[in-house]
Amino acid sequence: MAFGATGLTRLGLDELEELLRALHRGTLRFPLRHSDMIGSGLPHIVEKTDVLQGLDERALRVLLVCVIAERREQQRRERARERERERE
Repeated sequence: MAFGATGLTRLGLDELEELLRALHRGTLRFPLRHSDMIGSGLPHIVEKTDVLQGLDERALRVLLVCVIAERREQQRRERARERERERE
């Protein structure tokens, strides 16, 4: 990954979950490559996943689970703050 790269910030939660589902279904090949993602029905997210290229299955699984957990927690906190503001 090049210095200053965006990592996975350009991928939405739904796209991360879609990628993890493909991993669970066994439709991805490893090490992960753009061409394999296109062949697995994920062409719409290929340009956002440079950081994932070359990862093996275990590394990709760990990374996706961690990022998804962080995003879900962030959403939970945002909803809690919104509910708190509505009560004020």
